[in-house]
Amino acid sequence: MRLKSYLGIFFVILLGTSCVNPPENFPSIPEIEYESLEFIPTASSDSLVFGFDFRDAEGDLGLSSTDIFPPFNPVEYQRDPAGNLITYANRPSNAPEYNPIDWVIDPIINNQEVKDTIWVVQNPNQYNIFVKFFIKRNGQFTEFRWQDPPFYTTFNGRFPRILNTEEGQAVEGNVKYAMLSSGWESIFRNDTIRIDVQIQDRQLNRSNEISSPEVTLRQITRN
Repeated sequence: MRLKSYLGIFFVILLGTSCVNPPENFPSIPEIEYESLEFIPTASSDSLVFGFDFRDAEGDLGLSSTDIFPPFNPVEYQRDPAGNLITYANRPSNAPEYNPIDWVIDPIINNQEVKDTIWVVQNPNQYNIFVKFFIKRNGQFTEFRWQDPPFYTTFNGRFPRILNTEEGQAVEGNVKYAMLSSGWESIFRNDTIRIDVQIQDRQLNRSNEISSPEVTLRQITRN
């Protein structure tokens, strides 16, 4: 499980699976179906828990902590025409200003620590679950982009491997994806929100995209 955090925002994953001889017509591209969305306030970090059912013909769902090499590598290090890493001190005019998404400090590259700040491009395939937030304003939904200032983060993440073997096997089950933050109520207040989710298998096939109902935090608060 990868952990992303910024200003107290992070996620955890709760996983339940069932592999019980599903029908032979299960899809090669994973399919998911919305199940639930709950807001759970606590004394520390509150959580939004998105639940969905899945099914897949090959069972190649999930990533382990060792899945860090292409195509699952976290970032692509940017280099100049001569092949040198681009540092913040020597950045070109088209490089972004410093932020924790586009720059990494003292990365380990080819098993060696580079003592500098290096320009990177995030690899979306480091994740296998993709989450988008939307807020309804004046009757229209607009995406709430966590990757933009001031948060510079993401609620995309990984859930662990469903099967411990590479041999194909049809699977179905349920995922509870819990996103923890101390700021849900201060950010969304009484807003109407919607959450969209997709998953991806290890062959980089993306599932259908599913949406939660239009809700407020109060409507989905667990009593």
